[in-house]
Order: sequence, then C-alpha cells, then structure tokens
Amino acid sequence: MLSASEFLETTALSDDRESNSSRAKYERIQEHLKKQILEGGLPPGTALPSEQQLATLFESARSTIRQAMGMLEREGLVSRVQGKGTFVHENANQRLASGLDILALVIPEVFSGYYPSLQHSFEESSSQTQNQMLVCCTRNNIDKQGNAILQLIDNQVGGVAIVPASTPPTPAYQIRQLQKAGIPVVLCHRPVEGITAPLLGLPFQQIGGLAGDALVKQGHRRVSFFAPHCTQTTDLYLEGFRKALANVNCELAAEHCYFGADGAIDMQELDNEIEVALQRILNQPDRPTAIFTSFDSMAERIYLHLTRMGLRMPDDISLIGVGDQIRHSVLQQQIASVTVNETQLGHRAVELLNQMRSGELPIETSATSIMPAEVYTGMTLGPVPEMIKPPNQ
Repeated sequence: MLSASEFLETTALSDDRESNSSRAKYERIQEHLKKQILEGGLPPGTALPSEQQLATLFESARSTIRQAMGMLEREGLVSRVQGKGTFVHENANQRLASGLDILALVIPEVFSGYYPSLQHSFEESSSQTQNQMLVCCTRNNIDKQGNAILQLIDNQVGGVAIVPASTPPTPAYQIRQLQKAGIPVVLCHRPVEGITAPLLGLPFQQIGGLAGDALVKQGHRRVSFFAPHCTQTTDLYLEGFRKALANVNCELAAEHCYFGADGAIDMQELDNEIEVALQRILNQPDRPTAIFTSFDSMAERIYLHLTRMGLRMPDDISLIGVGDQIRHSVLQQQIASVTVNETQLGHRAVELLNQMRSGELPIETSATSIMPAEVYTGMTLGPVPEMIKPPNQ
C-alpha cells in the first residue's frame, strides 16, 4: 500500500497542471488535498507528509503549504497532533459529503486591513456553535467571487457571510444563487443592490466625517486623500470627509487625491504608485499638511514612504487611516485611524446565520445593523507644523 507521500506524488503534478491557474497556489493545493480525501485516496486517520515534504512535492514555499493546511484544519478535514503530525480527520468524509455544518466567510483579503479580526471572531463563534469554518478569498474580483459561490453551493455549506467585491459592485444574481439554494447569507460592510439579506454595515460617510473632524480640530486646512480604488464606498468616505472640511470653509483639492486602479487591493502592486503620488502631491507649493486614507494597509505604506522621504509624523505631516479596533502590528499601533469593531461583527454574523438556519429568522430579511466607529489617535495625528518644508527628493 502506498504511503500518503507516495500517493500524492502520483497525483499532484498532473492534477495541479489542470488546476485553474488564476487561483492562488495555496488554494489549489488545498482543493487538491480535499479532492484526494473525498475520493478515498487519503482515508481518515492517514498521516500526511510534513510541511517540508509537501512543499517539495508541490514545488511551493512552506508558508504556502501552511496556508493550505490551515484552511483544511478550519474546515475540520485534518487535525494536528502536537509532536506527531497532521492527520486526515476521522469525520472528514462525512463533513465533505454533507457540508451542512460548515459556515463560510467570503472576503476580499485575508491578511490585511480589518480582515484578520473578522476571520478570527467568525472562526471563534463558529467553533462555539459546533460549526466548521471555510474562508474564501476573492481578491475583490467578482468572477473569482462567483466561482467561490458556486463551490459553496456545490458543497452545501450551512451559511455564508460575505464582504461583497466592490470593483465592479457585486451583482445581485451571485448572492441570489445562494439564497435560492436555501443557504442563508449575511452581508458584511456593504449592501448588494437588489438583495434582501441581513446587513452588518460600516458607517462609511460617518467614518469620513470623523477623520475630517479629527484633522480639522488639529488646525489642518490643506489635506490629501488616498484610496486603493474608486468605488461607491470611496464616494461615501469622501462625502463625509468633504462635509467636515466644509464646516471650516475648506475644500479637498482634486490634485491632492490619489485613487488606485479598480480590482484587487494589492498593496505590493500599488506601492510604486503610492510613492510617485506622494512625491507629486507633497512637492506642490501649498502641499497638504495631513493625509487621510481609507484603508489601514495603505496607511502603513504611506507611513513608510513618508519616513523614507525624511518626514516625521506628526511633526511634519499628520496621517489617519481606517481600520480595526484591534491594532495587530506595532506599525498599526502608531498610526491614527477611524476604527470599527470587526470582532463584534464576526460574532454577530455567525449568530445571524444560525438564526436563519434554525428558522428563527427568514433567509430574506432586511435586518440591518450599522457598526459604530471611533477615532484611535495613535502617534501620527497632531497640529499643523509651523514651517512646511518640501520632502527630500
């Protein structure tokens, strides 16, 4: 009988060539292993190869394997035993066959912004109600989101919480497919036009207003706005931000704004554009004294670029972003931000899904909760500097 390593070696390469190359490598590996479990090639109790062995087998980095195995563990398909290794869970086949005890979280990003807290709280609440958790990352792409939804329907998941892709806006038919299949849906952060489902929304206009008020109170009158891309959400941020500026008879100049391209929020790809935009904006004669950006991950990039340009925060310029109340990194703890409680949102999403599954709430219900927002002052928010110097070239 072949060992798990020998069996996977006979299947991995051919199957991987047939995989959809547009998907992330860790997702393709996770799907491949799931397929082998479902088809009986990796029966319950099988000891899986080590991360290093799998990395060699799939020609991947260990971090990629770790992501794939983490997804399988969250789905309840594998279990890790300290000091012994990772094994196919004894109930893996039943869980794959029914899928009914799995709750899915569909989000544009996995590791950035407020999404880590949303994932953690969703997983925590899922486990407390004896549900497994599945995470689908869409990269803010509606086609990838549509494919993920079809897979969730095929796997008969018990419920889906989704942060809808925004560029372009998520079409109603994608969400309607889930509801027609009898799968409850909770919309997170923003609504989907034409869909009646519980909404755990963010107060985008209020967030923009809070950021504007915070800067205005510090005396800032020339400000800049950075966004990963231009969406309906961005428009709401700007509406609140401009109202706060209008209260002191100020306007947001078009030449002081930057918007990334539509699609995925990929800070790595946007990095060069952010640097060029900062150089352009901050070398203007009447340069802004503060920057508001609609995403904490972008705020981190801006912070690093400003530091390389020789600017100190808040002595030379102020910076405020938007993110989660839990400041995960040391850098986030430095940056001022308008924050929301993503932990509370994740817990509430699971609660609503289970209420719909039990029949306590209908699947198509218009229950709406808007999460509160508050300002985290951090270390990058201060008064207007006395002398404005152009940044180093």
